Amino acid sequence: MFNKISRILKKYSSLILILTIIFSCKKEVKIDFTEQSIETSEIAEIAINFPKAIGSEDVANQINKVISNYIVNQMNLTEDNAEMSSIDDAVAKFNYEFRSFKIDFPDATHKWEAFIDGEVTYYSPEIISIALNSYFDTGGAHGNTNVRFFNFNPQTGTQFNTKDLIGNIEGLSEVVEQKLKEKIKGNTSNESMEDEFFGKDFQLPESFGYSDEGLIILYNPYEIASYAQGIIEFTIPFEEISSFLNKN
Repeated sequence: MFNKISRILKKYSSLILILTIIFSCKKEVKIDFTEQSIETSEIAEIAINFPKAIGSEDVANQINKVISNYIVNQMNLTEDNAEMSSIDDAVAKFNYEFRSFKIDFPDATHKWEAFIDGEVTYYSPEIISIALNSYFDTGGAHGNTNVRFFNFNPQTGTQFNTKDLIGNIEGLSEVVEQKLKEKIKGNTSNESMEDEFFGKDFQLPESFGYSDEGLIILYNPYEIASYAQGIIEFTIPFEEISSFLNKN
């Protein structure tokens, strides 16, 4: 009797173990990245390098759609998105706009430039962080540089917003403001915090990313201070702010 019960229990234990393994495998999402490059100088100078997600199709598609849409929008010099459904379309449209410009202004000698470079700055079971650095020069006084971070859920591919990542915005803001003051002082700037934010109170950056060293705080030109001061960037170690974060 007891031997029979023991065999039955062993049988069901083995079945439960197998089912657990199966469901665990189904829950595991594997995403890798490969580098994609588009370069051309026949008309305008264009170089685009960005990470493309591969692996679990639904997750990869979600991530790639966000990255592609951002690149397309960055390259769009008009409000017309109808003909720009892909990065290749955006490249063609950028070249078309430059060619049209040259027809209208044949004496212009400056060649338009569009450079975008992206990288995965952080990858953990909780978060994937991608940075995209873009530079555009269409003949103005100077080119425009912008860095944008995108933070994704590795299990679903959905993009995290600020509230998803930060549990205590007030606490994090105090630390970032203090670090920013130290950074400004280290740059030997005579501007006050109010000057940095054009007369407004302190603000967190529009986007921030993750790295192995900690949380990357980055202010783009015109987001803070003057263009001449350039990008202001520093990293805060996770151990200093982990109590404020939902993901780290």
